[in-house]
Formats: sequence, C-alpha cells, structure tokens
Amino acid sequence: MSPTAVPANPATSFVPVFAPILEQLRTAPTAPDAKGAADTLAHTVQSQGLKSLSDFGVLKTLDAFSVNKKSGYERESGAVGYHSLAAILGPPVQPLLLPSLPVLLDLYSDKGDVVRSAALGAVKAITSLTPVEGIQPVMERYAAELKANSKWKSKIGCLKEMARLVDLRGAEGKEEVANLLGTILPWVEESMHDTKSEVSSQAVKTATTLCGTLPNPDLVPHIPILISAMQSPANVPQTIKALSNTTFVSEVTAPSLAILVPLLTRALNDRSMEVQRRTVIVVENMCKLVRNKAVAARYLSPLVDGVAKIMTGASFPEVRAFAASAHTTLLAAGASAEFKPPPPRNLDDEAQEVLDAISPLLPSDVVIPSPNDPSSPGTPVHPLFAKSLAFSARLVAELVYRRAFTEADAPKWKRSIGVYLTPWLKEGTSQSEEVAEAARKHFLAIELAKSAPAQSEDEDVLVNTLFSLAYGALLLLSHTTLRLVRGRRYGICAANGMGKSTLLRAIRDGKVENFPSQDELRAIMVEHALQGEDRSLPIIDFIASDEKLKDVPRKKIREQLIEVGFDDERQAQEVGSLSGGWKMKLELARAMLYKADLLLLDEPTNHLDVPSVKWLQDYLLSQKNVTCLIVSHDSGFLDTVTTDIIHYESKKLVYYPGNLSAFVAKVPSAQSYYTLAATT
Repeated sequence: MSPTAVPANPATSFVPVFAPILEQLRTAPTAPDAKGAADTLAHTVQSQGLKSLSDFGVLKTLDAFSVNKKSGYERESGAVGYHSLAAILGPPVQPLLLPSLPVLLDLYSDKGDVVRSAALGAVKAITSLTPVEGIQPVMERYAAELKANSKWKSKIGCLKEMARLVDLRGAEGKEEVANLLGTILPWVEESMHDTKSEVSSQAVKTATTLCGTLPNPDLVPHIPILISAMQSPANVPQTIKALSNTTFVSEVTAPSLAILVPLLTRALNDRSMEVQRRTVIVVENMCKLVRNKAVAARYLSPLVDGVAKIMTGASFPEVRAFAASAHTTLLAAGASAEFKPPPPRNLDDEAQEVLDAISPLLPSDVVIPSPNDPSSPGTPVHPLFAKSLAFSARLVAELVYRRAFTEADAPKWKRSIGVYLTPWLKEGTSQSEEVAEAARKHFLAIELAKSAPAQSEDEDVLVNTLFSLAYGALLLLSHTTLRLVRGRRYGICAANGMGKSTLLRAIRDGKVENFPSQDELRAIMVEHALQGEDRSLPIIDFIASDEKLKDVPRKKIREQLIEVGFDDERQAQEVGSLSGGWKMKLELARAMLYKADLLLLDEPTNHLDVPSVKWLQDYLLSQKNVTCLIVSHDSGFLDTVTTDIIHYESKKLVYYPGNLSAFVAKVPSAQSYYTLAATT
C-alpha cells in the first residue's frame, strides 16, 4: 500500500460511490487502514446489492490490484479487499469470489510477506463460506487449480485448503468428505509424486487428513501405511501384510472401498506368491462385511478377474485354494466380472435441469421471461445472479441425485438455494426460504411419481400412505409410498439387510405412519411359530381358545380347518405333533378366522417340504379377496404366486407389475438376490 497518493485508476473513476473507497483501499498507508477501507467497501456492496460487484467494477478492480506486478501495496490491497468481501457478505458471495481464487493463489508465491499473508487470509475466508453441500464443487476448484498452477507454493495452498474443508462443517462435513474420497484422493495422490518435495510432503498430509474421515475403525490405524502405498508401489507388500493381520469386524462401506480397491488391484498383480496369498485373504475378509450389494457391484467387481487369475494360475495349491474361496465370497457379496459401471454423471446437464425447474419458482422481478417462448425458463436479471443460480443449481443437483427430499432435509435446501437467493429477493430470507421449500416439494413430487404404482379406477385400494421407516439410527425407507390393492400378492425384493422383514413387523405392530388401524384393515402376520401356550390341546380346541376368536362358533372354526386340510381326525390331534407345513396351514386358518385383509408372510416356505410349498402356492392363489405381502428367498415360490414386485431403490418402494421373472427382466441387477428356479 503506497504511502503517497497516485492517480485514480481509470477503471473506477466513473463510479462516484465506489471510486473513492477503492482509491482509499489502493493508497492505504498501513494494514489497518487497508482493512478499514476494505470493510467500508464490503459494507457499501452490502447496501448497494451484490450486483454492484460488477456494475461498479469492484471485482474487476480488485483483480487489477492483485495482478499489478509493479506495486506490492496494490497486490496486498486486492487480497485484503477479497478477504473483507468474504467475511462481511458471507456465504451468498462465495460463488462470485471463487473465480478469483487463481489470482489469489498466485500471490502465495509473491516476494512480499505481507502480500502472501493477505492472500492466505483471503483464500481461507472464501473457503470458510463453503456449506456441506458445496464441499465437492469447491474441492473440484482446488483440484483444477492444483493441476493447472505451476507454482509450487500455490499447489501447497490448494492442498491445505482441501484439508481445511474436512473440519469446516463438523461431523456432517466429514461424512461428506468420506463419501467423496474415491473422487478426491486420486487428485491428491498425483501430487504425492510432484518433483517438489514440499508439494509431495503436503499431499501426504492432506491425504492423511482426508482419510481420517473413514467411518471404518478397523482401517483408521492403517491410514499412514495405506498412504505410503499410494506414494510408492514398493510399499504395497508391507501394507497388504498389515491388512491381512487385521481382524475386520465393522461394516465395510463405499468410502473404505474407495481406498482399498485400488491398493488390492495393484497387489493382485504382484509377482510374489506371498503377496497374492495375503491379498486374496484380505479380499475375502473385507467382502464378508460389505452388506450393500449395489456398493459391492460397483467397487468389488474390478477385483473379480484378478482373483480368478490367481485361483487358476497361482503356482501354489494353497494360494489357489485361498483365491477360490475369495472368489466365491466376492460373487456372493454382489461383485461380477460382467458388471458394467454406470456412465459418468453429466453434472452440467443435471445442474441445467435443476435451473430449468427452479426458474418458474422464482419471483418475476428477478427473472426476465423469454420473449419467444413464455413457457421456457426465463433469464436471470443480472449476470452475477446467474452465477449464483448456477452454483446453487450444482448443489441442488446433488440433493436430487441423493434423493434428499424429506422434511428433515429441508435445511439442506435452504443452504443450497435460500442462502444464494436472499440478497437478490425483495423480502430476503423469508422469500428465499419459501422458494427453497417449493423446490424441495417440486422434486419430491417428481420422485414420488417415478416410484408410484400403476393405478386403475376399479381397484379396491386397501392402503395408500406416505411413510418413512428406520431401524434404530439406520434409515431404511424415506418418504415413500405404500399402496396395496385387494387381492394382489406383492413380493418384496431387496438385498439382505435392507429392511424387508422390518417392514412386515412394522406393519404388524402398527408402526407405519398413517397405516389404517386393525379395526379398519386386518393385517395378520403368518409365522411358523404357533401363537399360543398350551401345545397339548387338540387342534380345534387350540384355535377355539384364542381370545380374539371367542365369539366365533365352533362350527365355523371346524369348517375353516377343513378348508386348509384338517379333517376331523386330524383336528383331534395335539398341536405339538404338527410338522412345519401343518403349522403354516394352522396359522393360515387362524388368519382367515380373523377375517384378514392383508397377510404378512416372512419366509413362509422355510421348513416346508415340496408338497407343503405346492399346497401353500395353490392356497394363496385361491384367495381372491386377500392381499399378501411376501418376503421370501424361494424364487420359484415367488415367481408362481406374485402379481407385483415391490423393490427397495434408494430408500424408496418402487412397484413393478408382474411376477419375479418379469421384474428381473426389467431390473437385471436384481438377479443377484435369487437364482430363478422352481422350488425343489
């Protein structure tokens, strides 16, 4: 900052409000004076509106200050100005300041200590505005600059800011970074091999911080050695040795696989038989704890060929045996050599779709309608507003991709839309939050329409309710529709551990939101375990002693028992003498006496012989006025009895008309749940 006045900058001389402030900033004699002028500048922008940043040449002037090679004072002033804009204007200004990061990062290599310090403060202030939902796009900014900038101090600055993003937003931010490890780490790993030792050293520190977000406690102690393997292939054998000596007990999820799979892929190709042996052991141990088949298919499939190669080609029989076992476990987990990864997301297209959807929700005073097509999305009234909307749309696109539509997700929509709209709307926060909520509901309606079951006018709908389902702290279903029609038989399909049986029990126990009461809809769980205490009673007396059936005539009980196969002689037998198949028949008879509208069947063919399964199939097919919800791993049984399939997809219930074969034809990935074959 020059201690003497210099001629006014031509770029600002035409602006009567801002020119004196910018000139004061440019000529400030001391650091406190510069900060005072920069704060005044930021407050003036706040009062004039964000559009003044371009209308009055504020950003252009600060950029000019920052790149003036002839004056270190001006370069410092430029950085101080950016710092104040970020600190005073807050999150809404971040999308407008991010394009200036390359200029500020270049100042990290400035010869002047005060300039470098001012640039560091400005960059930190801009980074600190990042919401949880903005971590990925901001990481991408730094990654792009890491690759494009040739100055080693600027590279270190990028790496440090990427590490800072981990701790900015607490546990929620750490979880977000963990989910992005597969994308972020390759960027950082590349810098580990930088010819400048200071850069490679910082890359290791950044990678360590990023990996510290791993949710798997079994892996956390191994982070240093995992990173050493990224640094050098020579460290792979000792890393594999350490992992093979680890007892994995915690669930292995996508973030952990994002780190482990590249290492294991490299180790599978190692020439050492010992490394190969230990690697297939690690693969098997890890696969046993991957509970999500979709995650397994995506991350573990690249390992299948490598393991198969060792299984057939390893020199030592012991190694081949370990590989064969690992190969079996891999396939059981959901991996496949034929798996084709989904095409990469087109984030620009997704953001544009969001913009097109949001534009009609915006107040008319901030959008200019198209003169040629009134139905098309309008144009933002100001170029800087367009930049803010584009940044916001990127964040919203991620919410849409993750299906974050519930009321509990509303704060995310406020952070992703409301914050960036507030300075541009007349009514400020209240109006921007209304737009954010309208956007959430808009995309929720689209999502519900995708998964809604087909409807017809002549259907007798038993239940049509919107609900969520959790098991402890684990959310199983989120804001989804359960719609059941009388007389239809629904098979519930999902990978193990997704909550199929939990849903049946929740219905049985009356814990599904807005589900009709037992007085309105009789939902009966049919189980193998008989519901009653005295197993020595004759069968007909056992049913008659049920408190819920005390008003049912004995004659009707006898007739119902005969209908499911109990003749008078068998009705006189003791309940305790019944086999699994007969117990199932007895429970079905009782459910019919309860006048069940909905039968809940959880693995009904377990413990049944072939004739009993055939009888159960025929019986369910004969019940034209009773609805069934069925969970079963018996694909032949499901294929025979179901009229519809309900599939768990991204915490939603999605409906497919037809039996199991028809469903698998439409969703081939579901084939991993079953092997379609007749019951044997």
